[in-house]
Amino acid sequence: MKTASVRDLRNHFADVAKWIADGELVSITRHGSVFATLSPAAPKKRLTADWNARFKDHPPLGKGISIRKTSEIWSDLRD
Repeated sequence: MKTASVRDLRNHFADVAKWIADGELVSITRHGSVFATLSPAAPKKRLTADWNARFKDHPPLGKGISIRKTSEIWSDLRD
């Protein structure tokens, strides 16, 4: 874990931001005492696997049903 002072943040923010972007935790100090920790943002969770599992359990409407049945479903949803 790296350490930066408030002054470092103010004067050299680009360098500190690069450390964080590289995955480093940065402790922020004020008068020699740590009062905050900056960390990289959590990566976004991919939902592709969730959607694939959902489609296996619940196939989309319209596949394998008649036009009449599809029309009935849409009619019920609109009303």
